[in-house]
Amino acid sequence: MQSQIYLDNAATTCLDKRVLETMMPYFSDCYGNASSLHTLGARAKEILEHSRAQIASCIGAHPDEIIFTSGGTESNNFAIKGIAFANRSKGNHIIISSIEHDCVLNACKWLEEQGFYVNYLPVDNDGLVDIEALKKVINPKTILVSVMYANNEIGTIEPMEEIGNICRQHNVYFHSDACQSFGKIPIDVDQANIDLLTINSHKIYGPKGVGALYIRKGTKICPLLHGGGQEAGYRSTTENIPGIVGFARAAELCLIEMQSENQRLTEYRNKLSDFLLDNYENAYINGHTEKRLPGHLSFSFHGMEGETIRLLFLLDEMGIAVSAGSACSSNHGGSASHVLQAICLNPFEARGAIRVSFGRFTTEADVEALTIA
Repeated sequence: MQSQIYLDNAATTCLDKRVLETMMPYFSDCYGNASSLHTLGARAKEILEHSRAQIASCIGAHPDEIIFTSGGTESNNFAIKGIAFANRSKGNHIIISSIEHDCVLNACKWLEEQGFYVNYLPVDNDGLVDIEALKKVINPKTILVSVMYANNEIGTIEPMEEIGNICRQHNVYFHSDACQSFGKIPIDVDQANIDLLTINSHKIYGPKGVGALYIRKGTKICPLLHGGGQEAGYRSTTENIPGIVGFARAAELCLIEMQSENQRLTEYRNKLSDFLLDNYENAYINGHTEKRLPGHLSFSFHGMEGETIRLLFLLDEMGIAVSAGSACSSNHGGSASHVLQAICLNPFEARGAIRVSFGRFTTEADVEALTIA
């Protein structure tokens, strides 16, 4: 089997060996339950709280504002449904962007069946949320605004501070799905007036199956899971200590290496973008050309959108892994991307994007291989 060039880091990342090394003792040596009172339990509790503090420091939060979950989908469902039902006496209006991840969209569709009203904010051709539209639809019945920090399909980074300021002025909770941006760009929940923030591990070279929800102190929210009262009563279940330890270590490494890694990945992204636009007249970039994640590039070819899947398979045969849109969208049998349609591509064009996402272990030789493939 030929060596694989992996350029799908927006879907998931490989586990950094340094993270694995940190996790190993918590599978076999320090395996206690953090709720137990004996020495092994106390050690598990200690590392749990240390990890919580590590994660909190990455976003400018207090440790007791971090609740560990099984990943981004659970955190997003927890935030949206938890806020909706806890604040129903105030109102039943929720606002989200039209380019949210499927778990946010589907959670809101389910809430509509429960009597909530949802506004879906339009975005411009670059994928930026329409701020004026937000100002028009937010009202006294609005209880939550949810806008992802950076889009998973096109990489566009949203104007978080502007949105946060509007929410704060109207006394409305502001949630953001930051799974694609956490560990890749600086995030400060106070600076952006974010009340709830979804993050996860497997996008930052940590283990799969672990994530967190930041919940600002004083936020009125209902838990999804009821049981033994772990995670301050917000998320009852025995904590995944090895996963949480790995998550914290992965976040720590991202923070340490962010500046140098972003510079390198931006160079790779720009090199590929320049190559495509210089060599193919029908090539175009999806999303904002500047306000985008460092290692993320979504592109298409006019008139060849129907050949995207064939191109992906050809690249895969050559040992190069890229994707079409998001990993989750592949579950829909190749249907047109709601994100690409939201940025005004037609349904045919919205089936034809290729997403290349560089990562920590991408080399310049990998980028070269893609340009000559």
